Amino acid sequence: MATFETNLDQLIGEKSAKQLARAFEIKTVEHLLRHYPRRYLQRGQLTPMSQLPIGESVTILAEVEKVNTRPIKGKKGSILEVTITDGSASAKLTFFNQAWRSNQLTPGSQGLFAGKTSIFSGQIQLAHPDYELFDESSEVDPEAWAKTPIPIYPASSTVPSWRTQKLIRELLEKLEFPAEPLVQEIRDELGILTLQQALTLIHQPNHPRDFESAQKTLKVHEALGLLLEFGLLRKTLNSKKVKKRQAGELLRQFDSQLPYQLTSAQQKVGEEIQADLAAGSPMNRLLQGDVGSGKTVVALRAMLAAIEDGSQAAIIAPTEVLATQHFIAINQMLGELGVSLQPVLLTGQMSQTEQRKALLKIVSGSARIVIGTHSLISDRVEFFDLSLAVIDEQHRFGVEQRDALRSKGENVHTLIMTATPIPRTLAVTIFGDLSVSIIDEKPAARQKISTHVVNVSEGSHVSRVWQRVSEEINAGSQAFVVCPRIELSDQDDGEGVSAAAIEVHHSLKSNPYLDKARIGLLHGRMPSEEKTEVMSQFSSGELDVLVSTTVIEVGVDVPNASAMVILDADRFGLAQLHQLRGRVGRGSKPSVCLLLTASDADSDSYQRLSALEKTDDGFELSEIDLLYRKEGDVTGVSQSGTKSRLKLLGVVKDQKLISDSQPVAEKLLSSDQDLQTIIKLCSPIDGQKVLTRG
Repeated sequence: MATFETNLDQLIGEKSAKQLARAFEIKTVEHLLRHYPRRYLQRGQLTPMSQLPIGESVTILAEVEKVNTRPIKGKKGSILEVTITDGSASAKLTFFNQAWRSNQLTPGSQGLFAGKTSIFSGQIQLAHPDYELFDESSEVDPEAWAKTPIPIYPASSTVPSWRTQKLIRELLEKLEFPAEPLVQEIRDELGILTLQQALTLIHQPNHPRDFESAQKTLKVHEALGLLLEFGLLRKTLNSKKVKKRQAGELLRQFDSQLPYQLTSAQQKVGEEIQADLAAGSPMNRLLQGDVGSGKTVVALRAMLAAIEDGSQAAIIAPTEVLATQHFIAINQMLGELGVSLQPVLLTGQMSQTEQRKALLKIVSGSARIVIGTHSLISDRVEFFDLSLAVIDEQHRFGVEQRDALRSKGENVHTLIMTATPIPRTLAVTIFGDLSVSIIDEKPAARQKISTHVVNVSEGSHVSRVWQRVSEEINAGSQAFVVCPRIELSDQDDGEGVSAAAIEVHHSLKSNPYLDKARIGLLHGRMPSEEKTEVMSQFSSGELDVLVSTTVIEVGVDVPNASAMVILDADRFGLAQLHQLRGRVGRGSKPSVCLLLTASDADSDSYQRLSALEKTDDGFELSEIDLLYRKEGDVTGVSQSGTKSRLKLLGVVKDQKLISDSQPVAEKLLSSDQDLQTIIKLCSPIDGQKVLTRG
């Protein structure tokens, strides 16, 4: 008998096992069982062949009339053509590189044939149809068979869907399932099947309600697995004791010298953070607010509260430009307080002498506030007593990088700042790993940004884009032009190639609308001094247009810039597009953001971009991003995209299911049941170790 842990090469042979491993990283029995169908086809109603509709799924009761195998012209392989008839008419079945089926589909064979109809050379055709042949002892019910869904699996050239279906069917016959992870009482409460029932019916449904019930069960399993993991993580964090940090004289002095009144949203968020710091367990909070909403002053107030006892706080930024900007801004806001707190800056671009001085201030504790880039997480950085880590623009840091900064102290409080939560972060907040604070008040001076998606297939629309940019320049404003890559490669063939900054910079110089414009170029491969010089020229108004990559995503403040053009916008995530858009609208003029794309208007990519036209709400955009880009590995290191360990559960569309599972998870967390076993059996295969980071 096979178990979940059995390696497939022991069951299906080394060759087939290698093909599955190479195509889908499937190596064990459980891997294969968790390789769920991506959709199901309905065989359709039994249809007389004389009445076959074209372009629809049908089921035919027919007899094989003749069989022919011929080579594919100009290529390796063969085509098997099978003519079937029901007496009233005939149709042709075609199979590519499956000549072996001629041993089954012999003339005179009768059965049911299901597939989608098309016309080829004037004859009705079904390509790669599903079928079931009758024999003398067959007891197949044609009507029932016609209603049975056909599972369609992710496929490759070596592992087609039908082969996966066959392997799983054979596997289920000899599998010894593990003990059911959830007791009957819980299954009844949630309205779900057993694990064995769910895994059987998702692969072998007899009716659509079968795979629907199976999918619900496996979604609940995924939700419970993650809720339990995050619950155990919270227990671990809450069990760690840290010194209760109360706001004191430092914060009082700072507030008294502020030249403006904090908004009500800033005050509310500040109170939430202060409560966390005083609770006696490590804070793990997300601070969300739009560009310019005042996150920095909120973070600084948190740092002053945390270091009242003589400890240190650190803020890490993704770029040297932004870190330097924070250093300058924090010193300005601190005023005379800066003399005693001695804020220090540490970046990789500083000279060795400057870095040594900064490192000495950090390790000695004389620098109470530390600002830096990734350099802060290097092994050579030692803190005297780090109590609070602030991570700015969190979408630019992975989980491991954030944990590396927290490891510089003992049970360090963490405050994560972002203008737009990336999909992974939103997923984590839904599952309760992060507390969330939102600054939902826009600054009074913030200008409206009019956003439009432009389809590049319409040449006149593209011309209008550059005309619009020229209008802004003629009115005394400036413009950004953002490209997803630096330059084209030798391998690019011109089709679907993303716009490249170097080439765009060159082409815009000859654009009739911009022939008099002063156009600069900025990208990450330029020397640091050259980047600084170009940004200085743009900031001072010596350049009208700045063609750049995403290096301007954060830390760039040019109030006179009122136009942004983003080329191949579909190649960016919504979080990044929202950040880029935030570079304009910072002055006194209304601004415009134009998103150029070659995507079809009915594509997911185009619809995702259209969301930016309708809203500038960061959390709303993140939910949309989750729907289209997935949530990433919510317990691991992947930020977004296809590495999600969630195979069926969607954290946006299945929020109600997650919410319904929460009370059960809490009940399990307070029980004496083996949670590790439940998590292992409920969760998809990878990442099944319970988190212990804190």
